[in-house]
Amino acid sequence: MSATPQPRRDIRRRSCLVLVALALLAPTACGYGSQRARGSGAAAVAPGSRKLSADTVRIGYFPNLTHMTALAGEQEGFFQKELGGTKAEYVAFDAGPTEIEALNAGSVDIGWIGPSPAINGYTRSGGKSLRIVSGSASGGVKLVVNPKKIKSLEDVKAKRIATPQLGNTQDVAFLNWIADQGWKVDAQSGKGDVSVVRTDNKITPDAYKAGSIDGAWVPEPTASKLVSEGASVLLDEADLWPGRKFVITQVVVSQRFLKEHADVVEAVLRGSVRTNAWIRSHPAEAKLAVNRALGSAGGRPLPRAVLDRAWSSVELLDDPLAATLREEAAHAVRTGLLEHPDLNGIYDLRPLDRVLRDLGRPAVSDAGLGIGQEAR
Repeated sequence: MSATPQPRRDIRRRSCLVLVALALLAPTACGYGSQRARGSGAAAVAPGSRKLSADTVRIGYFPNLTHMTALAGEQEGFFQKELGGTKAEYVAFDAGPTEIEALNAGSVDIGWIGPSPAINGYTRSGGKSLRIVSGSASGGVKLVVNPKKIKSLEDVKAKRIATPQLGNTQDVAFLNWIADQGWKVDAQSGKGDVSVVRTDNKITPDAYKAGSIDGAWVPEPTASKLVSEGASVLLDEADLWPGRKFVITQVVVSQRFLKEHADVVEAVLRGSVRTNAWIRSHPAEAKLAVNRALGSAGGRPLPRAVLDRAWSSVELLDDPLAATLREEAAHAVRTGLLEHPDLNGIYDLRPLDRVLRDLGRPAVSDAGLGIGQEAR
């Protein structure tokens, strides 16, 4: 006798339960990200504060130093202060594609993210899923290697190099660099003249110690963690860009949330700009705040030597460096991870313009990829 087919939702429920059981290995299963608990460092809503147009805003980020704006802004209460009676909730992710899924599903409203997932999310939705509303950081990405196995750039050939996830910003950058060397790698499988091993940043240091990878193209603080394990820096990605500037982290928001709650988005961006200014003017305090946030989001704070090394390579900025986003999209096309994208309208910098104008600062460029100058 054949078995009675299970309802699809029962199958989905059981599958999700299995994924939850694996949460320590894959913390984004079913819930997309790891939501911060009350009292874990996020500022509380002040009694009597005026609420904006939304009761709550859900903010996504990674526990990386390239996302230090979000980390410090949460830890020091800059976002909550600007939001007043609208409560900020925080969700930590391990890689950009998962955060885009959460944004599309409505599990996150606004988030800090790298350029490649933002480009993919925008183009695959036909330009309907998100807008980039601000910059946040440049730099902070390195190729670090086992110096016993790799002594020059040419030695990377035939080695096993980790990137955080298929299609994430560092993955695209490394595949593009491989192409620059004249080497061949299948973008999907990672197999070829170099073995590209997609590895969660939390696991990468252990993989390096175990010898299962020979190096990694990764953001901070993972790069500096590997250096503390004996790896050496072979290449700083900033050296590949004019003026050593390229967008590594920016702020994106779902188009629905931006349309319905522009005041909330502007408040978050005001918090972002003020957080960046505070970090630059209070580096010692900022390091402590960011390290506390890393400990809460990632399990434990960084050793001082690792933090200091990683900190110096990240440049904070509010400018989204839109011209470099266009170039990063071209890299994804070149490596076969993306067809020729239409990025027109990916930026809406009007909320950021208002914040900067209030501070007496000039507007920033969208490199012709915005909603249109006439609308700004």
